[in-house]
Amino acid sequence: MKVVAIVQARMGSTRLPNKVMRNINDTPMIAFLLERLSQSKKIDQIILATSNDPRNEPLAEFVRGLGYAVYLGSENDVLDRYYNAALTCQSDTVIRITGDCPLIDPELVDQMIIAYQQEGVDYMANVSPATYPDGLDTEVFSFEALKTAWQKAQLPSEREHVTPFIRESGNFKTSNFAHTQDCSDERWTVDEPEDFEVTSAIFNHFYPRRDFSWFEVLKLREQQPQLFAPNRHLTRNAGANMGTGQKLWKRAKHVIPGGGMLLSKRAEMFLPDRWPAYFSKSKGCKVWDLDGNEYIDMSIMGIGTNILGYGHDEVDNAVRKTIDAGNMSTFNCPEEVYLAEKLIEMHPWAGMVRFARAGGEANAIAIRIARAASGKDKVAICGYHGWHDWYLSANLGDDKNLAGHLLSGLEPNGVPQNLRGTVFPFNYNNYDELENLVNIQDIGVIKMEVSRNRGPEDNFLHKVRELATARGIVLIFDECTSGFRQTLGGLHKLYGVEPDMAMFGKALGNGYAITATIGRREIMEAAQSTFISSTFWTERIGPTAALKTLEVMERERSWESITNTGNTIKAKWQALAQHHGLSITTNGLSALAGFSIDGPNALAYKTLITQEMLAKGYLAGTSVYVCIEHTPELVDTFFEVLDPVFALIKECENGRDINSLLKGPVCHGGFKRLN
Repeated sequence: MKVVAIVQARMGSTRLPNKVMRNINDTPMIAFLLERLSQSKKIDQIILATSNDPRNEPLAEFVRGLGYAVYLGSENDVLDRYYNAALTCQSDTVIRITGDCPLIDPELVDQMIIAYQQEGVDYMANVSPATYPDGLDTEVFSFEALKTAWQKAQLPSEREHVTPFIRESGNFKTSNFAHTQDCSDERWTVDEPEDFEVTSAIFNHFYPRRDFSWFEVLKLREQQPQLFAPNRHLTRNAGANMGTGQKLWKRAKHVIPGGGMLLSKRAEMFLPDRWPAYFSKSKGCKVWDLDGNEYIDMSIMGIGTNILGYGHDEVDNAVRKTIDAGNMSTFNCPEEVYLAEKLIEMHPWAGMVRFARAGGEANAIAIRIARAASGKDKVAICGYHGWHDWYLSANLGDDKNLAGHLLSGLEPNGVPQNLRGTVFPFNYNNYDELENLVNIQDIGVIKMEVSRNRGPEDNFLHKVRELATARGIVLIFDECTSGFRQTLGGLHKLYGVEPDMAMFGKALGNGYAITATIGRREIMEAAQSTFISSTFWTERIGPTAALKTLEVMERERSWESITNTGNTIKAKWQALAQHHGLSITTNGLSALAGFSIDGPNALAYKTLITQEMLAKGYLAGTSVYVCIEHTPELVDTFFEVLDPVFALIKECENGRDINSLLKGPVCHGGFKRLN
């Protein structure tokens, strides 16, 4: 009866790439594992089973050089890879070892093989339940059981993890090999950088010996616990319950501050520890994660970037033509002229335009020009206007100044202290507060969102316009978010109030980076008296996408469609809440609809909604940024699926513990809505 150990390893680990070839004492980690495993007295052959991905060729070549057999198989169907590796070796009994366990103990493996043979079972493992340290995981099973699993297993999880069908189908006789004491809290596997640090410390301690037993490692843990401290916070087998996107998010946090480039896209804002985090493709209002799972996006649609839906064919085709013709050159792109003329045509009060690629840039451009035009430094603000120094300076000396506009307690670290006293927040619909601010401070610029949550009251916008005109103040409307949602152009057109400057972003390019700052000619010409310039503001894709996006918007009258859909969604939220006896408050522009469940558990309920809807194929929470792909049929189906989630929330309102329903931490709070 031939006993074959199949070591599963590859270079493309999501959480710790190339881990099996990382050096410990100038030797790749996989060599330690194979050398220790080769000391087994019961194993007849060892073979490495890796995938045929070209990235694994250095691994395969190295292992062959050590004298071991190598089988190259499927990247994702690991069960198929295992079966064919076992078939190649003419195995009777298979030992499954993963390549992230360099501390595998050959004596423990032999004990399990003996027990497996004596008990006459089809499958034996030491992890059900686990009593040995994580990193000594061993499975022993018959080739016939493996063959049956290979033939009958259908679920992706059964093909990816090799043995779930054998363990869970009920068709096989199984057994667990347990230790006399529970050591399962010990973590000696290598999935994360902290794990590699601990494993390296263990091998360095015993160097040059490599044949130390797991009992010696356990004793070392008792004598020098500091060596094992770096990975104590990590959970056993967390990776088995994590998708590729979740693993990559953990990896990202080691190399990217905060994990990503945008606060609003952090996994913690949605479903901490369980959010897929990354996408492989998107189309219409659907998104696919890195594991190929399909979701309908009833959430924030790229943070409001795609009014026409993801991957709109006309916009994308226009961009493809631009790529074929060339995106950059020493010359300027003509599309920026055409786009400037189009935006001025939509806003006759404006005379000139400057382009950038991000909302924060557009805000900074507008402030620079407005200060240059007014000759004054002080700015009154209302709403959210990006991350740049000029804006965050409002929190210098008092980190609560932006609490109603951005995030409470936001620290302005890195913002020069000499900017203190240059930016002063005021609250929306509070004209007296703004007027008092203008009377006390020498305000040269008023910058505000036209509306974020609710519209103006008591002619608020008109009063602001009159005040700015009377005092010679430059009035800027930040329409990076609100633009093109309820009108073809700025939301200010709806209220009949013309600013001196306005900015547009997000939806302007339907997913392609383009922002615009427009303004009255006499104001915008002040840009010539300062320095505002950037290389990639001259690339061609952004203006090309914007021109085609505006063309499609105008033809489809998209602002009417998304506003009507948003109103429907708000009404359905209210109806669903009333049906279940819940109190909710809706907010936001119709096309940027949101709601909150009244009470102290609002964030926990938002987390529950996200958790339950994700399992049903939806990206959802308490906001829907509407696109024209959100059809009435899709909206109706969404609310049918949402109904039982509201029922769960009602149970919690009646006394059920919300924490008993959550499978992870509560999500973080987001940006404030204007009151």
